[in-house]
Amino acid sequence: MLAPDQRTADAEAVAAVDEAITSRRSVRAFLPDPVEEETISDILRVAARAPSGTNMQPWKVYVTTGETKRRIGEAILSSGIRAEKAEWDEYKYYPDTFFEPYLTRRRAVGYGLYGLLGISRREVDRMRAQHDRNFVFFDAPVGMIFTIDRRLNKGSWIDHGMFLQSIMIAARARGLHTCPQAAFAPYHRFIRPILGIADEEVVVCGMALGYEDTSKPENKLRTDRAPVEEFATFLR
Repeated sequence: MLAPDQRTADAEAVAAVDEAITSRRSVRAFLPDPVEEETISDILRVAARAPSGTNMQPWKVYVTTGETKRRIGEAILSSGIRAEKAEWDEYKYYPDTFFEPYLTRRRAVGYGLYGLLGISRREVDRMRAQHDRNFVFFDAPVGMIFTIDRRLNKGSWIDHGMFLQSIMIAARARGLHTCPQAAFAPYHRFIRPILGIADEEVVVCGMALGYEDTSKPENKLRTDRAPVEEFATFLR
């Protein structure tokens, strides 16, 4: 049996971890307040404890701020390649055709976000403008680009996902928010020369990191989660 003080400490630890996980969400508007490089390094150091098969640690991170971050957005937005025409030539994130229940869940996020922003379904230009905010990392002071060696297999991609989640949780523990952004992947040709990314690396995604701008309506979006009984099977 644990001593009473140990039980209390354990309860506090559970609450802290649960809060970091459940308060994580995709923030789409950030304050300009800078994040100390030491804080970013601490987050990455903690996240690097994420599990990976035979401890391969199949991730690389390019942390950008200031001018370098600005150049990424400028290169993509001046390319003339619209999001709907961007070529997913390295990997495909979504299925060719959405089906249930995933179609309904996807639509709910889109309708929820655009509704908060006052964008109707026919306002295509405003939808595009909102999507383009991905490429300025939603004005976050820190933009990260993640890569993986293309010679690695699917298991390493699973490991990479656990690393990404660990970053987002560690950020929450420090009062920061994030937004993981697959939107960068089709534009890898514009990102590579700016960051010096080698050809053998696949651009997996980007991630905005910073302090939430609570005054922005898009940050009021809260997404639902399916109940446990919908996705879990208990066999006794």
